Amino acid sequence: MASQTQSSTVLLTRLLSQKEQSPLVLILDTIAQSSLYLQQEFIHHKQDSTSVTLVSFETVDKPQWADIFLEAQDKPLKRIIELVNESVDPQGKNLVIIDAINYIPNHKLTQFITSISRPNITVVATFHTSCPEEDRSQYSNYPSSYTLLTYIASSIFEVLPNSLDDEELERHVQEFKIPSGLNTQSFVLNLINRRKSGRSLSYKFQINTLTHEYSPIVDKPQEHVDSQELLKDLTTFNLTTSAKQQKARENVELPYLDAQSFETGGAIVYEFEKDDDYDEEDPYEDPF
Repeated sequence: MASQTQSSTVLLTRLLSQKEQSPLVLILDTIAQSSLYLQQEFIHHKQDSTSVTLVSFETVDKPQWADIFLEAQDKPLKRIIELVNESVDPQGKNLVIIDAINYIPNHKLTQFITSISRPNITVVATFHTSCPEEDRSQYSNYPSSYTLLTYIASSIFEVLPNSLDDEELERHVQEFKIPSGLNTQSFVLNLINRRKSGRSLSYKFQINTLTHEYSPIVDKPQEHVDSQELLKDLTTFNLTTSAKQQKARENVELPYLDAQSFETGGAIVYEFEKDDDYDEEDPYEDPF
């Protein structure tokens, strides 16, 4: 178990530092927990030679960590693709961060991703799951943006707040009521990494971006519940068995066990009782 948790942390660190090949990294966030802190972890782990381009749909000012700041709001998709391709270093490593890929039209998502993908580019795109998707009535059979992105992405990072249980948090988020203590620098991360073989690896972490510490979360194994405990107090009838009754039941010899002992296969085993009316001269009375 220790080696497994250690390997999961190594994988997470390699993905954050772009040492593990992952052309499209998808970050799923909500209004309860922003992806901003996780984006900064990619900046923290990047190599000095890596060029960082921020494709901004929501960010107003250029961050200090961005080498190139592209304002994509209200620009046609073709122009955005041109700007991204012009900004990247064709010889070196590049990190392209998209602060909100929700603004790319659903039916143009695959075109956008394939147009900016290169072997030396890692694209980190945030998808806001709390935002309603555009009306796709004219593309009724076309998959949603969420479905497309989670299918295309080689790595999926889902950020979740620490406080509240899942059901209560989902209810608050749907009502756009943000409880206190959310959107902090310490949060839960669900990671799915797809290998080239098609195998998917899933891990869960407790992330602290202040100290840059990542602690794997191992789900506790479910406790075995005795069937007798499940039956207890279920009805007014006594459905449980005592130790004496259980022992007597285990000592009962079942007829089908004798049938299985025949070398030629299954057979019918019939034992006569004292009240049986059996005529030896009647061929149809043969119980075998």
